[in-house]
Amino acid sequence: MKSIDKLCINAIRFLSVDQVEAAKSGHPGLPLGAAPMAFVLWDRFLRHNPANPTWFDRDRFILSAGHGSALIYSLLHLYGYDLPLDELRNFRQWGSKTPGHPEYGHTPGVECTTGPLGQGFTNGVGMAIAEAHLAATFNDPGEAPVVDHYTYGICSDGDLMEGIASEAASLAGHLKLGKLIYLYDDNHISIDGDTKLAFTEDVPKRFESYGWHVQGIDDGNDLQAIEAAIKKAQSASDRPSLIRVRTHIGYGSPKQDTAAAHGAALGPEGVLETKKKLGWPAEPTFHIPEEVAAYCSRAADAGGAFEATWKDDVAAYRERSPEKAKRFEDAVAGRLPDGWEKGLPVFAAGEKPMATRAASGKVINSLIKYVPTLIGGSADLTESNLTHQHDKDVFNAETRSGTNFHFGVREHAMGAAVNGMALHGGVRPYGATFLIFSDYMRASIRLSALMNIPSIFVFTHDSVGLGEDGPTHQPIEHLMSLRLIPNLTVIRPADPNETVAAWRWAIQHDGPVALALTRQGLPTLDVGRYPIAKGLPRGAYTLAEAPSGRPDVVLIATGSEVSTIMEAQEALEKKGVQARVVSMPSWELFDAQPDSYRREVLPGGIPRLAIEAGSSRGWRDYVGEKGDIIGIDRFGASAPGGTVLKNLGIRADHVVDRTMTLLGR
Repeated sequence: MKSIDKLCINAIRFLSVDQVEAAKSGHPGLPLGAAPMAFVLWDRFLRHNPANPTWFDRDRFILSAGHGSALIYSLLHLYGYDLPLDELRNFRQWGSKTPGHPEYGHTPGVECTTGPLGQGFTNGVGMAIAEAHLAATFNDPGEAPVVDHYTYGICSDGDLMEGIASEAASLAGHLKLGKLIYLYDDNHISIDGDTKLAFTEDVPKRFESYGWHVQGIDDGNDLQAIEAAIKKAQSASDRPSLIRVRTHIGYGSPKQDTAAAHGAALGPEGVLETKKKLGWPAEPTFHIPEEVAAYCSRAADAGGAFEATWKDDVAAYRERSPEKAKRFEDAVAGRLPDGWEKGLPVFAAGEKPMATRAASGKVINSLIKYVPTLIGGSADLTESNLTHQHDKDVFNAETRSGTNFHFGVREHAMGAAVNGMALHGGVRPYGATFLIFSDYMRASIRLSALMNIPSIFVFTHDSVGLGEDGPTHQPIEHLMSLRLIPNLTVIRPADPNETVAAWRWAIQHDGPVALALTRQGLPTLDVGRYPIAKGLPRGAYTLAEAPSGRPDVVLIATGSEVSTIMEAQEALEKKGVQARVVSMPSWELFDAQPDSYRREVLPGGIPRLAIEAGSSRGWRDYVGEKGDIIGIDRFGASAPGGTVLKNLGIRADHVVDRTMTLLGR
C-alpha cells in the first residue's frame, strides 16, 4: 500500500472516529472497516464535482448503510464539498450538516436519505433505472453521450437482510442494470452480535440467482483487489454487480469484530489505542495531514474538468439536435414543456358513472403526449390500477426508452425505486398499487416526504367500495395513516374532473403526492357549474351552496362520498334543511390555506357533518366538538361494494338521519 493511500485511508477513519467521539454517539465500526473500499471508489472511480454537487451527469454514490454516516461526512470534507471541519466537529448536533444518518437536501453531496436499511440500496436501483432510460432516450449513437454515469453504493449485512433489498435486487437483475455497482461491507456483525445468529445464507449465490455479476474479496484492506474488482464490475455491462468485501468492523480498535463497535463511541482509551495501533497521532483531533489535503484536493480540479467536458458535449448536442436537446434540458431542469396542460381531458356531466381510477388512466394517457418525462407503472396490478401508457413501450432489459413499468409483486421495492428515480432527476415517476398495500410501502412513502421529492403514488381501490375481495383488501385506516405523514399531500378526488385537477396539481408539485382513487363508478360533476379546477388546489371548497344561500348545516366529504352528500343535500331540502356541500379532497392543501379562506368554507356557528368511507379519527378537527362524523371504524366484509357501503352506513339516508339528529329535529 502506497504511503499516501495509507494516510488518506487513516484520515478517513479517524475523522470518522473523532466525529463519533465528539458526539459521544454514533457508529465508528463501519468507517474503520470500510474506509479502504470507500477510498478506492472515491479516489480511482467516482466522477463527481465537489464544486457542483448536483451536476447532472455525475456518478451517484449511496451509503446505504447510513448508520456509518461519519464515513460519508469524512469523504465529503476531504474531497472538497461545502462541509467545513466545524460541521464534522458538530456531528449529530442540533442544526449541523452532519446528522446521525445522511439526509438528502441537508448535506451537500448526499444523494439520498439513508438509515432505514435496504432503502438506499433500493433508491440506487431507481437511480440506475433513470440513468438507463435517459441514456437510451437522449444519447445520439456515435456521438459523445450526454447521459453516461454509474450508481455506486456501500451496503451492509443489515441492508441485505431486509426484504426490500431482496425485492430490489431481483428487479435489478431482471432489468440487467449494468451501471449499478454495490460494495458489500461483509463484516459479519449486526447489532445483536455475529450475523450467524440469524443470517447464514450464501449471499453471493443469492445474488447470482438474481442475475447479478458477483465477486468476492477476502481482505478489505487489499486496495489492488478492490480496484480490480470495480474495473471488472464496470466491464460486466449486462448485469448489476455486487462485490463482497470481507471487512472487520471497528478495524484496529479494541472492539474489532464485536457488536460493541457498531453503535457506540470507542471511548477515550479506545480511541488512543486505535490511533496508536494504526500509527495515527493522538492529537490534535480531526487531524488532516497536509499531504492528504493536497492529494484529495485534486478531486475539485478533476470534477470541474468532468463537468466542463460534459457541458461542451451538451453544447454540441444542442447544435446538431436542437429540439431533442431542448427536451433533454427541460428534463434535466424538471421543467414542464410549454402547453403541457392542453391535452388534459374534461369529462361531461351526465355520462355513465366512471371510477376515478379510470379517469386517472385517461389523464395519464393525455399527459404522456405532452410530458415525455412521465414514467411509471404498477406492482403487478396494471389492469386494475389503469396506469398503463397506451402505445408506449415497456422499460425492460432490451428497451430502455420505454416509459411503462412492470415492478412485479414488489410494492416495497417499487416505492423506494420510484424515490430513486425522482432523486436522480430527468424523469417524473409514479408507482401504483391498491391503497391497502400502502402499508408495504410506508417506509418509502415516509422517506419521500422526509426528502421532499416529487414521487407520485397512485393508490386505487380506496375503500370498502371495492367490494367482494373483502376485509383483507378493503382499506379502513389507510387514508388517515397517510395523512399522518408530514409533507405528504394526500388527494382523494370526488369524480373524474376532480381527478384531472388532482393530476394537474400533482405533476407540478415538487414534493410527494398520494392519489386515492375508486374502483367503483362515480357521477361526473359539471365543470361549468362547479368550481372544481379552482377548488381542488385549495384542498376544500364549497361545491354546492345551500339553495337559499343560508346553510343550516355544512356537509363535508372526500372522494366517493361527495356524491353521497350531494344526494343527501336534495333529501334534506325536502325536509326543510338547507345544506352546504363541501368537497374536501385534500386535508393538507386545505390546512395550508389562509384562516380567512378556511373560515369561509367552514364558517363558525354552523353545525358540520363529515362522511368518509374510512377511519373517523382526525375528522374532529374539521367538524368541531359539536359536529358529527360518519366513518368506518371496523374492518370491512366480503360482498358487492354497494352492499358493503350500505351496511356500513355510507349512504345518503344515513347522512340525512344523522343531520336531523345533529340539528335536533
